[in-house]
Amino acid sequence: MIGAAWNLLLTLAWVVLTGDFSGLNLLAGLVFGYLALALIQSQVPGLAGYAQRVPRLLLFVGFFIKELVTANLRVAFDIVTPPWHMRPGVIAMPLTAKTDFEITFVANLISLTPGTLSLDVSDDRRVLYIHAMFLDDEESLRDGLAEMERRALALFR
Repeated sequence: MIGAAWNLLLTLAWVVLTGDFSGLNLLAGLVFGYLALALIQSQVPGLAGYAQRVPRLLLFVGFFIKELVTANLRVAFDIVTPPWHMRPGVIAMPLTAKTDFEITFVANLISLTPGTLSLDVSDDRRVLYIHAMFLDDEESLRDGLAEMERRALALFR
């Protein structure tokens, strides 16, 4: 969080100093601020790992958009074709997430993806119960959701 605040301050300084308040110049300020912080991150206590988080965030956003589009197309195809292909069911997915924030983040990502819905978390917070619209192959679904969890947790750890 400290790195993002510093990056925004550096961006604001860039925009003010150049006198150009366009979107392209704002983006340039973000990039220059990021590069400056990446160079000094080892010397500033609150910036450790900041330069590594931004590429992970961008990769995660791309991954999630791909998953979102794929799930939307699969659900849409099932809706518009007369014989329904869905085989709904509930699975239990072991969680790697430990904190309440991580569990909530993963559960919400799963619920945002069409065709899946987070139902409940076990009392010991080690298992997430998920309703899936397409439960053709339980193991591959669990692996795909575990990959989403792994990528999401990489943003915060």
